[in-house]
Amino acid sequence: MVEIRFHNTKTRRRELFRPLDPANVRMYVCGPTVYDRAHLGNARPVLVFDVLYRLLRHVYGAGRVTYVRNFTDVDDKIIARAAETGRAIGGITAETTQWFLDDMAALGALKPDAMPRATDYIPAMLRMIETLIARGHAYAAEGHVLFAVESYPQYGALSGRSVDDMIAGARVEVAPYKRNPMDFVLWKPSTPDQPGWESPWGRGRPGWHIECSAMSYELLGDRFDIHGGGNDLIFPHHENEIAQSCCAHPARKGEECFARYWLHNEMLQVEGKKMSKSLGNFFTVRDLLDQGIPGEVIRFVMLSTHYRKPMDWTAKKAREAESVLRRWRGLAGEMAEARAEGKPPQEVDPGVLEALADDLNTPGALARLHELAGAGNGPALRASAGLLGLLNKGMGGWAGAPRADADVAERIERLLRARAEARAARDFARADRLRDGFAAAGVIVRDTAEGARWELAPGFDPARLEEME
Repeated sequence: MVEIRFHNTKTRRRELFRPLDPANVRMYVCGPTVYDRAHLGNARPVLVFDVLYRLLRHVYGAGRVTYVRNFTDVDDKIIARAAETGRAIGGITAETTQWFLDDMAALGALKPDAMPRATDYIPAMLRMIETLIARGHAYAAEGHVLFAVESYPQYGALSGRSVDDMIAGARVEVAPYKRNPMDFVLWKPSTPDQPGWESPWGRGRPGWHIECSAMSYELLGDRFDIHGGGNDLIFPHHENEIAQSCCAHPARKGEECFARYWLHNEMLQVEGKKMSKSLGNFFTVRDLLDQGIPGEVIRFVMLSTHYRKPMDWTAKKAREAESVLRRWRGLAGEMAEARAEGKPPQEVDPGVLEALADDLNTPGALARLHELAGAGNGPALRASAGLLGLLNKGMGGWAGAPRADADVAERIERLLRARAEARAARDFARADRLRDGFAAAGVIVRDTAEGARWELAPGFDPARLEEME
């Protein structure tokens, strides 16, 4: 069997992955808070852990892996959105949940085995909170229930911070009912106009952190293999999850509590800068799809950077990805089917599998796919790309009819003007070079009485246009 290794955030070292039960590999990933469209950064953990899910299914068997990703559908942001719009919270969360599922499907993400909604697990959260109180790890105060951080000596182990450092460096909610500034909310009161549920401490709603502890316990048990998410969740969310879960369900002798391996992806930038509405570089996944950027292209760009490194989205990368995928689809299409006729299904290339088993090295896997394409091995290319969620049949409709985005159209028009100027100056050598460049790039140019007209051929390569300037 293939040996998989991960960088475990918990131990800060690369470790051999040994599931608790190879016949029941379990993974939990923190999902979105559903109050708006998913932005581009939200897509990164979805795609990272989608590749991991595919790898685990390939190695252990599709029926032996359980992947859980939650929806937070009760939250102050959702309540604020309802107040702003005058809409019912249920209507907002139902709509935005479907938006998320549609957008992630457009990126080729498989559906997890379970997608629990927080509001369906309120009773489980109440049971866990009662257990924590009974064990002396939580206390009720002024309608709130808070986790007593000092009751868990290992608090801070995941993030590598001491409690004193956390107090000094974090924005903690100072409240008179807290015994310690770092104590965090498990349950809080709701006003009459806010969503709420009856509890032993009055009508209220859960804190953010308790939901994942309760849902993972209900669906995966007190111990499971992998917990993942963005590195912005390490503290406080994942730190708090560990504290809650390990105190509610302590480890048995010789065993670990809660999740064994912790994987976190780095954040996303746009054109070298942090994504921000104030900078005008904030994009939702739907924005890019509506601009004509195919979901498969977005996926390729995302996977071109290792998950533990910051990922920079650029328009140039998207153009290059589209060019590569067009070539690969051409090679892995009819040619692959012709070569595979009468033969057993092609196996995933060992080099691709080895790269993914090495802490999800997707850039290394893509480099090996480039080698397979260069060797003209269409069947292996298609089978191996599928492990990264690429070249699947359902995602290839975009590749048959290339469309020019605004940047490409502007570049083509600029080069056509340069060709006209060269002709006017009788610089026929330059005019011919531009003509040949258009042909090499896959731009069909027709000279008419009204001027030059152009269209993109199926093999259009935008990188060749950049070489012409």
